Amino acid sequence: MTLAELQRDFRAWLVSASEASAARLRGGKRAGLAVYQNNYRAQLVGCLEQSFPQVRAWMGADAFHYAAVSHIDRHPPHSWTLDAYADDFGATLAELFPRNPDIHELAWIEASLTTAFVARDAAPVAAADLADIDWDAARLLMAPSLLTLPATTNAADIWSALHEGRDRPEAEMLAQPCALLVWRRGFVSRLHTVDMLEHEAILHVQANGSFNALCDMLVDRIGESEGVIRAGAMLAGWISSELVTGVGHAPPISTTPNQGDCPCPGTLARAATSCWPPRPSAA
Repeated sequence: MTLAELQRDFRAWLVSASEASAARLRGGKRAGLAVYQNNYRAQLVGCLEQSFPQVRAWMGADAFHYAAVSHIDRHPPHSWTLDAYADDFGATLAELFPRNPDIHELAWIEASLTTAFVARDAAPVAAADLADIDWDAARLLMAPSLLTLPATTNAADIWSALHEGRDRPEAEMLAQPCALLVWRRGFVSRLHTVDMLEHEAILHVQANGSFNALCDMLVDRIGESEGVIRAGAMLAGWISSELVTGVGHAPPISTTPNQGDCPCPGTLARAATSCWPPRPSAA
C-alpha cells in the first residue's frame, strides 16, 4: 500500500466509517481505528460549539449535538483550517429545523460576527474628509466587513440577551420585517437592526455607491421632503457608525439633468447636511 492509498483509506474511515477502508488499515483492527474516528468527530463537534455558543444555548445541548452530528455526517471538512468548517452549519440547521426561523437567523448572526471580525481592514471616513465633497457626484464606499440579512424574528434581541447574560425573550415573529447589519467597528464586531427601507438603501449603495441615485430612490419612495431628510439621517448614521470607508466622485455623465434626477437644485447638498454633524451611534 502506498502512502497516498493509506491516506485515502484513513480519510474514508474517518469521514464515513468505510468497512472496505478499515479492512485495508492494519488488518481491520476496528478498536484502534475507532479511537481516531471518535477524536475526529469530537473535534468537529467542539469546533461548531465554539463557533455557535449562543445557538447552542438557545437550542439546548441535546438538540445542538444532534444538529452537529448530522452536519458532520453530511459535510466533511473542506478547508485547511477548522475556522471554515462552520460556514455551512446554518444551512444544516435550516434543513433540520425548517419551521424555526429564529434558529436560522441566530446562526447567521453568530457566523457573520465571526466573518466580520476577520474581514479586510478599511479606515472609516472622518467628518473632516467631507468638507469639499461634491454630493451630486459622490460615491460612497461601505465597510468591507458589512453583512446584511432581512429578518423576520426577534433573533437580534435573543442574541443580545444571551450574549449579555440577561433573561432571554421568547422567540416571536416581528410585526414588521427588519434587516440585520453586522460589521466590524475597530476591533469589535457589531450587530444592529434597521428598517427595510434603510436596508434597501444600503444594498443600493453597496451595488453602485451613488449618493445621487440613493436620493432619487428615497424621494421616489417617500417623497422629496421626507426623502431628503431620510437620506441625510442615513448618511450621518452610517458615518458615525464607521460604516462608510470612502467617499469619491463619479466621472460626470451628462450636464443636462434627467427626468429622474432629484427635482430641486441643492437637494443633494441638503440631504448631506440635513443631519450634520452626525450624532453618536448606539451601535
